[in-house]
Amino acid sequence: MNNSILYRVGLPTFVGVSIIGLWQLMSFVGAINPIMIPSPWDIGVAFSELVTRGYFWQATWFTLQETIYGFAIGVTLGLVIGALTGTFPMFRTAIYPFVIAFQNTPRVALAPIFLTWFGFGMTSKVVMAAVICFFPVVINTVAGMASVGDNAKMLFRSLGASRAQTFFRLTLPGASEIAFAGIKTALTLALLGAIVAEFVGGSVGLGVLIKELNFQLEVAKGFAVVLILAVIGLTLYGLIELLERYLITWKHD
Repeated sequence: MNNSILYRVGLPTFVGVSIIGLWQLMSFVGAINPIMIPSPWDIGVAFSELVTRGYFWQATWFTLQETIYGFAIGVTLGLVIGALTGTFPMFRTAIYPFVIAFQNTPRVALAPIFLTWFGFGMTSKVVMAAVICFFPVVINTVAGMASVGDNAKMLFRSLGASRAQTFFRLTLPGASEIAFAGIKTALTLALLGAIVAEFVGGSVGLGVLIKELNFQLEVAKGFAVVLILAVIGLTLYGLIELLERYLITWKHD
């Protein structure tokens, strides 16, 4: 029952509807200041107004591109560096300490630097998204490769498998589950990185739109944009989940 679609969809839906209902009730009785926190009804009205505006769809498409491009670049580089780090001890000794050091650095502070280097266009946002999602992919890939035991590798070698065969048929499949966990984390961080870069210095995008709406005290519309970002993040995460189910079939058997 716990793994059924009804349980996995129905329970979050029930919780979400309950929260929205309580929120609307508290707004109706005046327990919540509507200027600070608009009611779900007001947010819904604001959302219906936004979707009729061309600038909203332009901003959404711009942010989506930044997120996808940054995610693709960051994950590709993360998988390559992670595979090299997990395969070659010398590479791990030389590179991995720097990866850990930068992982513990507040990467949001890099946004102004990237804006200086790459300008206020899309490139700086893509770079920010790529950098912010690069590190969890590297770390999880290395951890996944380390989880494959030496005994299993020795067994493969004793059966005549080459280094390449051992890597592609044992190490890579064995590391894929942990690596995918890093990829899913990276996806949410890529969207966050794009929005933060837009906050710091952008002319188009949902981050810029939120900032402008807040300056105009259009709080309900600001909440509506945040809701759109949540839907985008959830949709992209769901697509990665489907890809994981397709590639890592043994996890869901």
